[in-house]
Amino acid sequence: MPVKGCAIRERIAPSAVVLLSGGQDSTTCLYWAKERFERLYALTFDYGQRHRIELEAARTIAQMAGVAAHRILKVSELAELGGSALLEDIPIQERGGRGNLPNTFVPGRNLLFLVLAAAWAYQLECHDLVGGMCQTDYSGYPDCRRATLDALERAIELGMEWTIRIHTPLMFLTKAQSVQLAQEVGALDALAYSHTCYEGRFPPCGVCPACRLRARGFEEAGIEDPLLVRARQLYASNQVS
Repeated sequence: MPVKGCAIRERIAPSAVVLLSGGQDSTTCLYWAKERFERLYALTFDYGQRHRIELEAARTIAQMAGVAAHRILKVSELAELGGSALLEDIPIQERGGRGNLPNTFVPGRNLLFLVLAAAWAYQLECHDLVGGMCQTDYSGYPDCRRATLDALERAIELGMEWTIRIHTPLMFLTKAQSVQLAQEVGALDALAYSHTCYEGRFPPCGVCPACRLRARGFEEAGIEDPLLVRARQLYASNQVS
């Protein structure tokens, strides 16, 4: 059994549920999982996020990856509770929230998503979840840390009497290393259809924290972002037409 936080290439188990937001990290993890599991199920959450364009990105990427099934669950409670720039039309701030966190932090989001994913995995008789959480190049969200996920694994096992392993292949990678991993597992074509921009724009705004982090990763990896290549090609074709 591989270390859950590392990108180790070996067959792990027959099936896995991949949390697929439609973003760069979850797309990379989906293709990482394709090399390690025989059958994949993708789970996407519609939680009222301001960058709802990622839902369509998730549909496209799940189809490209050939997953066994892709479900989009509507989770309205987070939007009803609010309290995050990803759920409300307020300016995005990188610091200044509680604990000096970015105001894009959605309290409990990953915890809720992983519990729901575990509930689906239970129905599928599956023991493995795959997520794009990372504590190296990240915004400081406490629910992205490996220690949090280790504790959640134990809580799920106690609450469901079902063993769940949460694999986080990007956990200890820099953004540049995650781009290199995407290239290694053949995810670059799918990344052309992924979405990262917090503002929900295509082409991406390029200035929000998520856009800047993505851009830095591709720059440091020395690889051109396929999303920007696709945006440029679409612009050129529209100009010609």
